[in-house]
Amino acid sequence: MHMQTMLSRVRRCVEDYKMIEAGDKIAVGVSGGKDSLTALVTLHALSKFYPKPFSVCAISLAMSEDTSPLAPVAELCQRLEIPYHVIPTNIFHVVFNVRQEKNPCSLCANLRRGSLNNAAKSLGCNKVALGHHQDDAVETFLMSLFYEGRISCFTPVTYLDRVGITVLRPLLYCEESMVKSFAKRMELPIVHNPCPANGRTKRQETKDFIQALRKTQPDLRKKLFGAMQRLPLEGWGVNSI
Repeated sequence: MHMQTMLSRVRRCVEDYKMIEAGDKIAVGVSGGKDSLTALVTLHALSKFYPKPFSVCAISLAMSEDTSPLAPVAELCQRLEIPYHVIPTNIFHVVFNVRQEKNPCSLCANLRRGSLNNAAKSLGCNKVALGHHQDDAVETFLMSLFYEGRISCFTPVTYLDRVGITVLRPLLYCEESMVKSFAKRMELPIVHNPCPANGRTKRQETKDFIQALRKTQPDLRKKLFGAMQRLPLEGWGVNSI
């Protein structure tokens, strides 16, 4: 996947949902996975020519005091001249040792979100960008329906009044397969996910369910995503729909 193709999708998403204004300082939450690295490099590239000037920095939350696994990300940021900040945390210890959560994803996500937003605020950023792509949105929509019995999903743009940070998801027009192809083509330094729960979550079950249905309904994801915009879910409607 070429940079130009990804930038076209990202820019359209940014403009449809009015994500960026002149003077924004955007912190990209970088886990080291393909999604967050793609969000980082595409937003950085967009900042070079977007008519509304904005700046980008990267923030990674180390799940423990050991930050060495993130060294390849630091090298990428240095090469691209992107300010990079690594925040050591004890999230892994709290979730898996202290709380010993059987379903750790929710607590872990909440702790990571809080730490990321606070770090961004302390660095003078007014916005945080996350790497959620189109597949993530559809999976989250179905997870809410299947496991909670409600129609819900995260929003493309979310203002958090408690911390004064706006959360952006600029990859929502990009399919996961596009992100994988882009990360491979750009040789992004993907960091292995150390989470013990990785691959055995409700999200993985939902992903497998969608994949099974797509054998007979190949455009299922596109239809579901379009339905989310046309309902519309709160915060999902755009003028172009």
